[in-house]
Amino acid sequence: MLKNNYKKIYSNAHFSFFENITQKKRMEMTKLIKNFLNKKNIENILDIGSTEDDNNISSNYIIKNLGNYKVYKSISNQKIKSNFFIQKLCKSITENFSEKEINNFKSDLVISNATIEHVGSLENQIKMCKNIIKLSKKYFIINTPSRFHPFEFHTKIPFLHWLPKRLHRNILKFMGLKFFADENNLNLLSENDLKLIMKKLNQTNYQILKIRFLFFVSNLILIGKKY
Repeated sequence: MLKNNYKKIYSNAHFSFFENITQKKRMEMTKLIKNFLNKKNIENILDIGSTEDDNNISSNYIIKNLGNYKVYKSISNQKIKSNFFIQKLCKSITENFSEKEINNFKSDLVISNATIEHVGSLENQIKMCKNIIKLSKKYFIINTPSRFHPFEFHTKIPFLHWLPKRLHRNILKFMGLKFFADENNLNLLSENDLKLIMKKLNQTNYQILKIRFLFFVSNLILIGKKY
C-alpha cells in the first residue's frame, strides 16, 4: 500500500516546484562558470553527457548558454543529432578512448553537467574524471548535485539519501524506485568524494565552487586546470 501510494504521489507531484528550483540553480551555475571563463583563451568546448531532447529547456542548458565559442563538441552515450555540436561521439565516458578519439575530441575546455552521479561506482567515476582530464587541453569542469543537501532532486525525497548508501538503496527499492536504487543509475557525491577522486588522479590544481539552496550546498562545481 505504501509503495502504491508513494508511486501515485510521485507521479502526480512531478514537481514544477523542483523543476523551477533546478532551473534557477542551472542559471546560477552557468553564471559562475561564465565568470570563470571570462578572458580565458578558450576556442573549443567538449560537453560530456549531452542529451538529445532539444525541445526541453533544461536539456544541455549550461553548455548552450556559456557564450559564443568557435566549436562545440559532444561525447555522450546517447546518439546526439543536434547541430549545436560540430563533432559528436556516441560513447560512454567511462570506456577506453583510442588515441584517434582523444586527438579528435581534445578541447580547451571539457565540461560535464550532472553526469558523474549517473555513471555508476566510484571506480567508474574515477575513470570518467581520468578521461575528462585526458581530453582537456586547458581546463575541465565537473558539476554534480551535493549528496548532503536535504532534498534529493532525482527522487524528490528529503533526508533519505543521508543514510548509508546500501540502506538508502534498499528503502528506494521498497518504495518502488528501482531505477534510482541502482548504483549504475544514481551514485551521489559529496565534496570529499570529489576531493578523493582528484587525489587518486594526482590532481591538485583545482577548486570547488558551491551553489546553495535553503542555506545548504545543493551543487558542487569542480574547476580544474590541466598541468
